Order: sequence, then structure tokens, then C-alpha cells
Amino acid sequence: MGRHEEALKILHGGTVIPAIPLVLDENRKFNEAGQRTLIRYYLDAGVGGLAVAVHTTQFEIRKPEVGLFEPVLRVTKEEMDAYEARTGKTLVRVAGACGEAEQACAETRTAKALGFDAVLLSPGGLAHRTEEELVERTHAVAAEMPVIGFYLQTACGGRRLSYEYWKAVADTPGVVAIKCASFNRYQSIDLVRGVAYSARREEIALYTGNDDNIVADLLTPYRFPVDGKEVELRFVGGLLGHWSVWTHSVVKLYEELREYRDGRDIPAELLARGAAVTDCNGVFFDVAHNFAGCIPGVHEVLRRQGLMAGTWCLDPDETLSEGQEHEISRVYEMYPHLNDDAFVALNLKDWMA
Repeated sequence: MGRHEEALKILHGGTVIPAIPLVLDENRKFNEAGQRTLIRYYLDAGVGGLAVAVHTTQFEIRKPEVGLFEPVLRVTKEEMDAYEARTGKTLVRVAGACGEAEQACAETRTAKALGFDAVLLSPGGLAHRTEEELVERTHAVAAEMPVIGFYLQTACGGRRLSYEYWKAVADTPGVVAIKCASFNRYQSIDLVRGVAYSARREEIALYTGNDDNIVADLLTPYRFPVDGKEVELRFVGGLLGHWSVWTHSVVKLYEELREYRDGRDIPAELLARGAAVTDCNGVFFDVAHNFAGCIPGVHEVLRRQGLMAGTWCLDPDETLSEGQEHEISRVYEMYPHLNDDAFVALNLKDWMA
């Protein structure tokens, strides 16, 4: 089995995939050395893969005057190559693809040329397109390389998509997984039901992107009657911006949650931990201000650990919201068992070398 096939097998079985941030310097220019340090942190934390050029990486990297789409993918590829060569571990490489079909296909070809395994196909900015047109776009991209479908929440440019849409996406050859980041339980069920009623349901890996419901998503069985039989589906992994912070602790939590796929009773302690994770996410993602400080909030957590020098974003107006820094301090104090500060402190110098 080749590296690519092994990576898709890992993706199908479920794993931890952080959506990684973009590291900039004080002049808002790409900090390549800092980006490499951050990637090394994620890899040594034990993740199963990385997603890059996604929302957490800032969609603006695609602007011609910024020109960071290919450079960020290349740096990520090089660090993953080095890690795989050193450890023998296969990593899942996911690149974001955006825009109309022509742009999405072009970005997909860039990702394929750099050895990525799948593209996370964003529907953002395409509210003027019908669901049928979005499905045709999925077909076009899937003809280039494996696709991860994406239910994007409305606060980040997504829209409501129907059960019929998700069944059509799941029916598409070349779609290997779907990330649900609707941040909405009703819409999440629409997606899972759409996959359940697809003939390709066993070929689709479900990934939670619901940063507001991570633990519960990974513990919940979804059951539907299909052709006289009960079909059960589960979210097998996560592809999450929230998992780009405190990642060493995330990996340990995920491995603990995996044990409950066999249907054993779920302890209340795990549900309580899930509520704590959601509280942290609400602060990091700045839910109080409709996600305005989402990316700077992630940066601030990494800055406190020494993994970033500052919270700079490509857009100078994208900053921490009023009170957000105080709230980050609050959840740090309330949930010390969730952070991985000790792990970072122990290894930071090696990652910066």
C-alpha cells in the first residue's frame, strides 16, 4: 500500500486533524520559521494529519497581493515529509479549496502536485449558486483528487444545505469524507441522514467540525431505518480549528473517546469535560461577538504558550474583541486539565531549532 492509500485509510478510520493557523510577523508578513515551529508542535503532539489553507489559516492567503496559498502548503508538506521520514508514521494531508469551480480545481491541482491526500471543499462565498451547481462543482473537484465535503457555519460564510444536497454529495465518487461544521444540531442531523441514505455511506468518513459540540459528536451514534434495516453512523474524527490549541491534550482526549465506539455506557465525567471544552471554544472563537475574534483568539492561546510571537492577522482589523483576553484567562484558570502548557514548555526549543 502506497503512502497516499495509507493516508486515506487513516482518514477513513478517524483521526485528529487540526486546522492550522497562519504565522505572521509584526509586519504581517509570512513568518516561515514560526510556521515550521508550529507545525512541529502539532506533529509531535500526536495528530493524525493537518489541514491547511482552511478558515483558521485565513482565506485571504489566496489574494494575489498576498500570494501565500502555495508557500504555506509547501512549508506544511516539507515538515510533514521530514516527520514521516524520521518516524515512519503516515500523516493525512488536507488542503482547503475555495471559490467557483475553476478556482477550486486550480487550488486542488496545486495541492495534488504538492502531495496532499484530499481537499476540504468550502462552500463559502457561493450563496448565489444553487445546490445542484454546488454538487456539479464537487464532481469537478473530485475528478482531480479525493474530496472532503464541508458544511460551513453561516457566521463564516456558509449557508443552510438540505438533506438532498448531502445525499448527492455522498453519492459522488471521489468524496471520501465530510466535515460537519454547521454549529447546529438540526443541520448536523440533515447531513448525517443524507450520508446514511447514500449507497456510498460505508465509503464516507464523518468528521466533526462542530467546535461547539466536539465531545458529544464523537460519542453519539446516529441511527436511521434504511431499506428495512437500521443504519448506524458516527463521527469518526475531527477536523477542527479548536484542535489547533492545546493539541497534545486533544489527542489524549480523542483516544479516550474512541473507546466508546463499541456502545459502552458513557460516563457523566466525559459529558462534563465536553461542556468544559465548549466553554473554552466559546471564548477562543469569540462567540460573544459573533466570532469576530475567532482567529486572533486561537493565536492568543498559542502566543501565551510561546508558539506564536503575536496575534497578528492579514487583516489589521481582525483583532481580539473587547473582554476576550480576560475570558481566555478565565478558562485557563477554570480548566487547567485541558491545556498542554507543560508539554509545550518541555519541547519548544527543539521545535524552534
